[in-house]
Amino acid sequence: MDKLLKTLVFDNQISVSVLDTTEMVNKAIKTHNLSPLSAAALGRTLTIGTFMSSTLKNDKDKLSITINGDGVGGQIVVCGNKDLQMRGTIENERAELPLKENGKLDVGGCVGKNGRINIIKSMGLKDPYTGTSELINGEIAEDFTAYYFFSEQQPTAIALGVKIGVDLTCVGAGGVIVQTLPFASDEAIDKAEAIVKNLTNISTLIEENGAEKVLKDLFGDVEFNEYYPKYKCLCNRNYLKKILVSLGKEELLNIIKEEGEIKVNCEFCKKDYIFTLEDVEKLFK
Repeated sequence: MDKLLKTLVFDNQISVSVLDTTEMVNKAIKTHNLSPLSAAALGRTLTIGTFMSSTLKNDKDKLSITINGDGVGGQIVVCGNKDLQMRGTIENERAELPLKENGKLDVGGCVGKNGRINIIKSMGLKDPYTGTSELINGEIAEDFTAYYFFSEQQPTAIALGVKIGVDLTCVGAGGVIVQTLPFASDEAIDKAEAIVKNLTNISTLIEENGAEKVLKDLFGDVEFNEYYPKYKCLCNRNYLKKILVSLGKEELLNIIKEEGEIKVNCEFCKKDYIFTLEDVEKLFK
């Protein structure tokens, strides 16, 4: 079971989140038939997306992350909500590159070093919140550290990892995110940043120890709140009907004439929805 643990440390001056997203990444691998490289890139984005979704305040709030880089993986999209129901896609589901010199997957090459992160938070207001920043190196953790600093003015340290086993399934995925509170001392900030910067094997730590032990080993025996994120697509036929209506009856009838039916495929779960001429007539009745 995937987990998100949240707590405060160093005299309540630093917010800490530890995530285990192994099952979520495996669901994404199965849904999209991902290569190990694509799984690592999308998995890291799903992990940071889960953390960002946990900061949403209201039940109907939604999050959307889009990463447009110049790497072989193409565009990455991750969506989530306050209930931590996450889903995502990567344009090139079977991206491949040689391993880096240290033997690890080249996530930076998959995402790209040139491009932008775009964040949209729909929070029930007239206009959604939007934020953006440039990619730093495509490794996701450093890119979102920069995003928080430049777009949200929130000092943040992030460690993310996805480990793919010999059977091409994810054996460990997760992350550690620390954020300073407004009154945090320089000493507390330095201690927290040092801990996260030295986390070069977070996926292995999650694989071997689990989220609870990782939190305890890093920050001591602290109390925490526990949440249970999961990969879940929210598509449904009624939602798609609204999209079809927006296209207009004439356009839909032209598709029916040429194709015999309208097939809509959900990019997040790969489910097909079929609409016939009778369905179109009912939509505009």
